[in-house]
Amino acid sequence: MKPSEKVTQAQREILDAVRTYDTIIIHRHIRPDPDAIGSQVGLAELLKNSFPAKRIYSVGSLPDNLSFLAEMNHAEPSDYHNALVIVTDTANEGRIDDNRYRLGQRLIKIDHHPGEDAYAETEWVDPSASSCSEMIANFWLAFPEELKMNAQAARLLYAGIVGDTNRFLYDATSPDTMRTAASLMEQGFSHTEVNHQLTQINSKVAKLTGYVLENLEIRPSGAAQIVLTQETLSRFGLTDADTHSVVPLPGTIEGVTLWGIFVEQEDGVFRCRLRSKGPVINGLAARHDGGGHPLASGANAKDLAEIHQIIAEMDELGANWQERSTQ
Repeated sequence: MKPSEKVTQAQREILDAVRTYDTIIIHRHIRPDPDAIGSQVGLAELLKNSFPAKRIYSVGSLPDNLSFLAEMNHAEPSDYHNALVIVTDTANEGRIDDNRYRLGQRLIKIDHHPGEDAYAETEWVDPSASSCSEMIANFWLAFPEELKMNAQAARLLYAGIVGDTNRFLYDATSPDTMRTAASLMEQGFSHTEVNHQLTQINSKVAKLTGYVLENLEIRPSGAAQIVLTQETLSRFGLTDADTHSVVPLPGTIEGVTLWGIFVEQEDGVFRCRLRSKGPVINGLAARHDGGGHPLASGANAKDLAEIHQIIAEMDELGANWQERSTQ
């Protein structure tokens, strides 16, 4: 199918808005991952290359472990006057980084997470996409005569796809994902270097990896979990931002079908990263101040008691999955 045959009404509205506004400010979610940075700054670079006369900003905080991907811009409150604001990779309004996003004249949401939080005037939401970065790349492919890709934008979007698919291992990876990634790889950046940068860990995280594998609790249901307290993180000299690379680890263990990594934050609440190889977990996440994809979700627990409740629900999901699988 030709890219032009895939064009949606939302995509047309977004391009029309981009044409109209001289200033475009792009936001994404707090505690960004490679897809958040990739889609945000990848879109910014794509638009800068396509519309060089426009002023385009990428705003928000950037953790040190992702500084190799891009740099953020500084935008003044006055820059939002008569500006188009685009938020990428953010399902819930409360998770948007930098609360000035409402200062613009028009707000657009581009996201691949299923959700009901409609906070923008124009929304392009595609839960079938592997990542928001894949969506941005498909936006380019839908309008190849007007949107001009370059190596920097392609590098960022490729990194976002690789990050959210765990190097194309997750079920969300489709044939379209692979075709889109191939189109980006043709743009002249080193995909090998990107892959190395995304998978490389320092010695502190390597030691945490060993700790996770050694202390992971695996239940007969196939549910697995580990709690990383502030005390544990301090022992390794790490913060929550450094724990991203350990999230896929339990999934490499035979017999584990769903798992949770529970990381204590500085305020005492726990960030819950939930993953699955089969049981649908986004309903569970929604019951605990979260949400996400059927097999990859996030939630929040106010204390250890709520963590134990989440683990009990995971245990039930795993047991039910096992029972259905043997029927």
